[in-house]
Amino acid sequence: MILEAAILQIRSGSESDFEESFTTASVIISSMPGYISHELHRCLEAKGKYLLLVRWQQLEDHTVGFRGSPEYQEWKRLLHHFYEPFPTVEHFVQIELNAQH
Repeated sequence: MILEAAILQIRSGSESDFEESFTTASVIISSMPGYISHELHRCLEAKGKYLLLVRWQQLEDHTVGFRGSPEYQEWKRLLHHFYEPFPTVEHFVQIELNAQH
């Protein structure tokens, strides 16, 4: 499983419009091959800052499958104009922590 993480900074005053558009865009991403789940979190300390977490089966499900799809064009149309600046997206793998005595 791959965890995609992005800090999204939304243009001031457009937070509620962003959240509404994100609800619509969620249907798009959740229908993609390799998609597992996603979460959007609003920052308590910084207005307009969000954390997006998306779980994918493999890295290529996001970087090739989703980003190369026609559905991604609709995702971009719905969301990308809200970002200021454009977010950095990173991918993580979970480290198995075994308690050792």
